[in-house]
Amino acid sequence: MRFRQVHLDFHTSEAIEGIGSRFSKQQFQEMLQLGHVDSITVFSKCHHGWAYHPTTANEMHPHLSFDLLGAQIEAAHEIGVKTPVYLSAGLDEKLARQHPEWLIRDPHEKLSWSPDFMTPGYHQFCMNTPYLDILAAQVREVVTHYDADGIFLDIVGVRECYCQSCVAEIRKRGSDPRNLEEMRRFWEETYLRYAKVMDDAVHAVKPGLPIFHNGGHVKRGRRDLAKLNTHLELESLPTGGWGYDHFPLSARYAQGLGMNFLGMTGKFHTSWGEFGGYKHPNALKYETALSLANGARISIGDQLHPTGLMDPATYALIGEAYREVEAREEWCRNVTSVADVALLSAEVSGVPGASVQEADSGAVRILLEGNYLFDVVDTETDLTSYQVVILPDVITLDEPLKTKLEAFVAKGGKILATGRSGLSSDGTRFEFDFGAKPLKASAFKPSYFRPDFELPSLSNASFVIYADGQDIELDTNGYKLGNRENSYFNRDLFTFCSHQHTPSNLQDAGPGMVEGPSGIYAAWNLFEDYALKGSLPVKEILHYALDRLLQRKTMSSNLPAQGVTTLQAQPASNRWIHHLLYASPVRRGQNVEVIEDLPILSGIESTIAVPAPVREVYLAPQRTAIPFRQEKGSITYTLPSWSCHQMVVLQF
Repeated sequence: MRFRQVHLDFHTSEAIEGIGSRFSKQQFQEMLQLGHVDSITVFSKCHHGWAYHPTTANEMHPHLSFDLLGAQIEAAHEIGVKTPVYLSAGLDEKLARQHPEWLIRDPHEKLSWSPDFMTPGYHQFCMNTPYLDILAAQVREVVTHYDADGIFLDIVGVRECYCQSCVAEIRKRGSDPRNLEEMRRFWEETYLRYAKVMDDAVHAVKPGLPIFHNGGHVKRGRRDLAKLNTHLELESLPTGGWGYDHFPLSARYAQGLGMNFLGMTGKFHTSWGEFGGYKHPNALKYETALSLANGARISIGDQLHPTGLMDPATYALIGEAYREVEAREEWCRNVTSVADVALLSAEVSGVPGASVQEADSGAVRILLEGNYLFDVVDTETDLTSYQVVILPDVITLDEPLKTKLEAFVAKGGKILATGRSGLSSDGTRFEFDFGAKPLKASAFKPSYFRPDFELPSLSNASFVIYADGQDIELDTNGYKLGNRENSYFNRDLFTFCSHQHTPSNLQDAGPGMVEGPSGIYAAWNLFEDYALKGSLPVKEILHYALDRLLQRKTMSSNLPAQGVTTLQAQPASNRWIHHLLYASPVRRGQNVEVIEDLPILSGIESTIAVPAPVREVYLAPQRTAIPFRQEKGSITYTLPSWSCHQMVVLQF
């Protein structure tokens, strides 16, 4: 799997003439070389439904006069660049207007994506219709006639649908479309059937050819869906709505699946479909470095002009980032994560609503800002290598998960649980000994926490917690780490105080955080709270809890809070690679996160607990040795001045 990929969008209206008229093999090759690109995903079929090559399974774009796909593949292969081929699977606007009865519908007959045919936009197809066979023929044609290096199928996944094909099928089975559980099983079957048909269309012709089904998100806890792909592409455009916290969350999960994967960002100032938009070169340098630090390859999204002319400004921009990636690849191949903490993703809980995503994103932000080494895991992950498992906010325990965690705790592992996590499914008891008993959900929101310990940045006080909480009492084995305080009353029509919420009544309302033999429990949805409010006390409270539970941190560093640090093992070369990154996104326009400045950092010191004596410590890719101190199973070193991304190699 190549490190330096481009995803070359080409969604081109039939209302535009001269398609591909300025395509030049030489110019195409020059741009790929300028961009240091080693793989480019090119288009067979776009969202508009048109093919960009001669076809009997589809229709070629009416204003294209030659085989553009074939020309791109030939040009790329001539200079050693791979060419996965893209087909829009879920969208085909040309066909949607011919067969609207094949489109996904909600229970009220509303369409998916564009709401009607009088609004510009696309409409999504149901795979439980004759469309599936048409798509399979299109895929088979490409694999048969072109030297594709992979197949990328877009806008697919388990989809809710009440089209008449789905309604007829569920009734044929003797069920009722109003039975949601039956429909959910049927939607899963529809997607699995789609994936098998696509797999047959590809691998019956070219066994082993890479194939990826893009739904915009790799769902944590659904390994069965992930394994329908030969590899994973994590779509995560920071300026396109994903933000800069999204990729670490996705990547720290994906690396544990044992599959090749890449991080997909874009050259755009905003997101897909933007012509004439460019992000700062420093942003792409940081985003590509973030992929490397998390064990991923990289894909950068671009969109080809209808004339087929590659944009020199874009490939100069991409080249600035990929030149640095190319120099670093040697230390980024075949790596595995080294981590102390396992974050059990809230997404595996099956709890509906935004609080699940907020629990995960808040937890990842807490871990990143504390410079902890962590993985995001699901219930199938082997927990043996971790010291602490985090159960964020919403994870109640069924028997299989309880059994798994019991084995983890029995071997000395600790649990950090917040909110409803750690409770039995009915919420009546804790399944582990946190030294507390649950009473009921708190009636007060917000409420307050007065810790029994000092925070690093603030004097002790009664700190507001905005999220939902639980009332608990201390149990025999419990050690109280702080008290809960309630407000005088909740904000209501005739009982409100000041501009936002009522102050604490300063009365002890029972423990707010406790430690027991199994770990630490905090009685609020603290990770959700941090995702939504980002308050300093919440961060430092959670860092305090984690530091109490970690017997020995593998890595500690004085990297500032906005930094990112990971540790990757490269067993074949008998070395560890310590990645340090730093950039500070700022908000521009309406909620667009932008990176421009990459400040120079100095005096960054790190200590790493190592499993064997270290022979040499050097900077990569510079190959410059740096002094280090080795004692009591750890090494300590201070980095020379650096910016954006520095790799430190620990050669055993």
